[in-house]
Amino acid sequence: MNRWTLSIILGVVLSAATLYLAFRNVPFGDLAAYIASIHLLWLFPSMAAILAGFLCRVIRWQIILGSSQRVGYWSAHHPLMIGFMMNCILPGRVGEVARPLILRQRDGVAFTTGLATVAAERVFDLIMLIGLFALVMYTVEIDPDFSRSFAGYELSGQTLQKVALRTVQLSMILMLGVLFLTIETTRDLVLRLVRMLPERVANPIARGIENVAAGFSLIRDPWRMLSCLGLSFLAWFATAVSYYTMAMGSPGISLSFFQWTAVMVIVCFFIALPSVPGFWGLWEAGGVFAMALFGVGAKEAAGFTLVNHAVQMFPVIIVGLVSAVITGVNILQVSRSIR
Repeated sequence: MNRWTLSIILGVVLSAATLYLAFRNVPFGDLAAYIASIHLLWLFPSMAAILAGFLCRVIRWQIILGSSQRVGYWSAHHPLMIGFMMNCILPGRVGEVARPLILRQRDGVAFTTGLATVAAERVFDLIMLIGLFALVMYTVEIDPDFSRSFAGYELSGQTLQKVALRTVQLSMILMLGVLFLTIETTRDLVLRLVRMLPERVANPIARGIENVAAGFSLIRDPWRMLSCLGLSFLAWFATAVSYYTMAMGSPGISLSFFQWTAVMVIVCFFIALPSVPGFWGLWEAGGVFAMALFGVGAKEAAGFTLVNHAVQMFPVIIVGLVSAVITGVNILQVSRSIR
């Protein structure tokens, strides 16, 4: 059984299990009635915020790539949107590898360089997510007596505070780790230790380390680094705005902007796990779980999360398909070459 097949099987199992957890306490009739009550006009500003976030992502990628080879806005826009679209409709997050492939075909940027820049982007996103999670967990008020069971685990306000502290520590370790990987001496030492592991384990880890190091070596300029951090913040801020805006048209839900930011971050942690294309199941479980922390009822949380998931995905899919048509990229052919 190859990794592609294993990824699909594992994703289907996890998605099915989490869909059950998300909707087991919500009768279908109640869910359908709540979805019908959502004011659709609020979907449009929410979608606009999503696309604004992707504008920031394109500019960020353009800046990272510019250290190696200057590319125009549209040269970065089309591969990025096609890659994110492929992540929504195909398993295995193939879009991450598709982006540097398309960039090489269209603009002659070396595949290894493109892959390194994607790895650098992911580190920026991870640092930002961890930082945001720590921030909102310290700023959002949670009842100290709060306790809720989810999937067999008991979660309390005290537990959340401990998790927030651990995320701050993890963020610091991650940033120090990236810094050490950009230094050749320490990177070589880490790679020697990694290669002591079995080859099947060591090779992917070593490639990941080399890609992250190469990506960040491209942006050693402090101005580029600060620009990428600022754009990363704006991209995630725009996504949080899209959640908050969507909630304005959703009856029975009244959360602060910081609470919606917490919901967004928790959903992102859930969808980091393997799943079916589009993250169905994991997204819903993450949203229902996160909103339960702030006292949102099961019906409202399930209905909002389901609609919000579609609102977050469809603009990306549509824009990505338009980019594929404009550039003449054959999505199936690209996905086959990745496998």
